[in-house]
Amino acid sequence: MTQRTGAARPPGEPRRVAYLYLLPAFVIYAAFLLYPIGRAVHLSFFDWDGLSLGRWAGLDNYVAIVADEGLRAAFGHALVLIVFYAVVPLAIGLALAAILHHAKVRGLGFFRTVVFLPQVIAMVVVAVAWRRIYAPDGTLNSLLGALGLDSLTRGWLGDHTFALPAVGVVGTWFETGLVTVLLLAGMSRIPGELYEAARLDGAGAVKEFFAVTLPSVRGEIAVALTLTVIAALRTFDLVYVTTRGGPGDSTSVPSYEVYHRAFGLSQVGSAAAIGVTLTVVIFAIAFGINRFADRSTT
Repeated sequence: MTQRTGAARPPGEPRRVAYLYLLPAFVIYAAFLLYPIGRAVHLSFFDWDGLSLGRWAGLDNYVAIVADEGLRAAFGHALVLIVFYAVVPLAIGLALAAILHHAKVRGLGFFRTVVFLPQVIAMVVVAVAWRRIYAPDGTLNSLLGALGLDSLTRGWLGDHTFALPAVGVVGTWFETGLVTVLLLAGMSRIPGELYEAARLDGAGAVKEFFAVTLPSVRGEIAVALTLTVIAALRTFDLVYVTTRGGPGDSTSVPSYEVYHRAFGLSQVGSAAAIGVTLTVVIFAIAFGINRFADRSTT
């Protein structure tokens, strides 16, 4: 009788056995992710230099993020970088992917590899290369001089007006390949019958794109936006190698402020508060993108 009852149990019963299988992965997850996040939240409530005894500061470190003009500017710069890291690559990637999807291009696999290549290169290497391109005697100014546009030459990374856009252009170059490959993969799954039906209805190339292609790759667009927005908001190595947040604080971003305040100014509590705030902002934006994508597909 006991055997018959046990045989009637659905797979996975009793549930405590399943939890035991999940326990090792959860322990690792908690040790390397949940505990550091919790520790950062704890430190963010203290005024601590990393060495001496910390002093309870309450919400002062969070209030400072709103009150400090430099910190507000850092978060503003991160939002500007979203345009270069996410919006512009998405526009370019959609155009490139649509053209390549419909055109008969030889060596499409090779092209995908070349376009995706920046993702394989470490960002530090990318930053060093672009710092040389932007140098006063670098490639960009030499090219402008050769074209007779000497009036446009400048020290791009040392210019208060152009430093942040110059950093953003590097992000555009870096992320466009990833977005293009993701969208190409999505477009390859669109049934050809949808395009044939659109042509029978008299749709041209532009209308076909907006009526068939764009709605069919909403999931890939959401993934691309999530990845690129996160990359924009947590940018550190590119800023550290190229500008160190300068000139002045014109290219400072939250991730760089975390490093600068923790290891440069010995303000560990303030750095932790910035890191926690940045994590919340990233989570909120990523959650919003995915919620919007889910609603669009229903």
